Parts: sequence; C-alpha cells; structure tokens
Amino acid sequence: MQAFAFNTTKSLLFRPGAASELGAVAGALLGPRVLAVTDKGLRRLGLPDTAFAALQAAGAAVEVFDAVEADPSRATLEAAVAAGRALGATGVLGFGGGSSMDVAKLAALLLGSGEDLDAAWGVGNAQGPRLPLVLIPTTAGTGSEVTPVSIITVGEEEKRGVSSTVILPDLAVLDPDLTLGLPPAITAATGVDAMVHAIEAYASASPNNNPLSRMLAREALRLLGANIEQAVFEGGDRDARGAMLLGSMLAGQAFANSPVAAVHALAYPVGGIFHVPHGLSNALVLPHVLRFNAPSAGAVYAEIAADAFPDLAAVEGSQARCAAFIEALADLSKRLGMQTRLREVGIPEDALPRMAADAMKQTRLLVNNPREVTEADALAIYRAAW
Repeated sequence: MQAFAFNTTKSLLFRPGAASELGAVAGALLGPRVLAVTDKGLRRLGLPDTAFAALQAAGAAVEVFDAVEADPSRATLEAAVAAGRALGATGVLGFGGGSSMDVAKLAALLLGSGEDLDAAWGVGNAQGPRLPLVLIPTTAGTGSEVTPVSIITVGEEEKRGVSSTVILPDLAVLDPDLTLGLPPAITAATGVDAMVHAIEAYASASPNNNPLSRMLAREALRLLGANIEQAVFEGGDRDARGAMLLGSMLAGQAFANSPVAAVHALAYPVGGIFHVPHGLSNALVLPHVLRFNAPSAGAVYAEIAADAFPDLAAVEGSQARCAAFIEALADLSKRLGMQTRLREVGIPEDALPRMAADAMKQTRLLVNNPREVTEADALAIYRAAW
C-alpha cells in the first residue's frame, strides 16, 4: 500500500453571491481588525466592495492594501506586512488572483509569527503560527486558495517559494459571480493554467502522487475541458464560470499534494524575465514539455486525454491518444486566441540559453517531472516553443 499525506484548506464555501455574506461567514474568524490584500485593478472595478462592506457591517475595521502587482515582489509583501502591523491586524483576507492570495498567505504568516522570511523559503521551513486567513479567488486558474505555496519575486527576476501547510487558509470562499466580468484573455490564460495543474499533478513523479490527487485532477480536467471555451466566449454564463472556478480549485487541491513539474519550471523564466502572465507562460511551453515527456509519460497522458477532450476516447492506442491529447491542447490555445510562440510575446531567440539556465534553478519542480530534464533539454524545449 502506498503511504501518502493529503492536506487542503480547512473549510470551503462555494456559492454565488457568497462574498456579500462575508461578515456572517468569516467575521468572527478574522476578528475586529482585518488586513485586506488585493490589487488596484480590482479596486477600480469595485469588485471587492461588497465583501469589505460585509465585514465592516459585522463590526470589523478593514485596512485595504491594494498595491499587489503581477508576480509580486518582496518589497510589496513587506509593505503589506507593515500595513498589517500598523493596524494591529487580527486576521488577513486575500481577495483576487494568485498574486494577491500569495501575498496574503505570507502576510498572515509574518504578522502571526514574526519569523524571518529568509528562513521560511523552501519546503516545510515556515514555522508559524499565522493570523486567521480567508482567501477569495477572482480568477479560475491558480487554485491558490487551496495550496500551501506562495511565490514571491526576489530581486529583479528570481522567484522564490514558501511551501508549508502552515499557510493553507482557514477558509476559501468561491463565488462564481466574482469571475463574471473577467476578460476573455485572462479567462483563457487562467483556465489553461488550471488544466496544467491537473495534468502535471496526475503525471507527477513525486512520491506523494496519490489516489486523491489523481481523482481530483481528472474531475478538474472534465470540468475545465467542458467549460473553458464557453467561459471565454460567453463570459456571462454563470454555470460555465462556476464550473471553471470549481475545476480550478480541484486542480489546486491535486497539485498541492502531488506537485507540478517541468511545465511550471520552464514557465517561470518566461514570466520572471519577460513578465508574461503566469497562465500564458505555462500555455506557451505546455505542448513542448509534454512532447518531451511522452516517452516516459505517454501512457499516463493517454489515461486523462478523454477527460479534457471526450472525443479522444475514440483514439486507439496509448501512443496515438497521447499525441492527440498534446495536439488538442495546442489547438485549444489557438482557438482561445492565445499567443502560441515565445516570439509572439517579445522573447528574442538569443534569450533562450539564459532562460534554460534559469529554469534549472527550479529544482523543487524539476524533481517531479516524469522524465529528467537537463539544461540542454530545456534549451531544446524553448527552441521548439520559439
């Protein structure tokens, strides 16, 4: 029998309109002084207003920190912590995409424990305790609301992560209504990101790859594959939006316990150096990494091909079905209107060797890949994607 551990967020609430009930749902948990972490774009849209108002109506003072940027920096995290200290925060609310939720996780940790961030980097090094933490995603992609990971950009380009069950939130509130206004390009990129999470979790070489993660990954792919185009092209479809949000969360639970691998490792330099959004970075390298992995993981990819694309059930033979799966993923990005080549997002060919060298620093991810990746392999994959 396989031994494994499975950890996830303590409580989940999935309901349209749930953000407007936040005072009743989470007011007692977060306490009288709440640090709310979000970004300026969402503030301008007024998307968090009902959630913040609900907390205030329940008697909480809400200090809004809205300076989170894509690929948030250490300086941003430190500014959020400073705002929380000035408030004397009793709880932290993360509202937004993966960046806001990542900052909220580590702000809750640092405010609750006062520990040294440099000692917390890596797997299992965060000690805690943290402040009470609630996360509300507004995109269907990262699954950060159910993962024990936070990624921060250190210096100009390097991404570092804290991975610890200590930073799993107390409550994740999934409100499909918050995603109804998401633009098509962001819907597409975040949706493909969630699919990558499910695919890499299912095929992960991690010794903790387990039956629960595999089950969740397959259900995530069924939901995401069936609804991503509807969500992109008919963004007001609440059912499609809800299915995407649920699929993203399930994929998050899967890869939180059966970690992602080379797709993410090679996507990080794309985002870190050239500031390409994370979901699009993953999509750009996805088919090329899967083709590289196919000699080792082809049968595994064949098992999940029809979950995402039901028509592939008719393709006979693992090798043929794996190849069809990879082509279907590449074609999906085209149909969704996404860029499909590194050159299309402004990456020059002479940058590829540097990116390959940077990708090799992602050892915590590469160790989970079903096929060993050398620097020469990474360069060849980037060249294929260019």
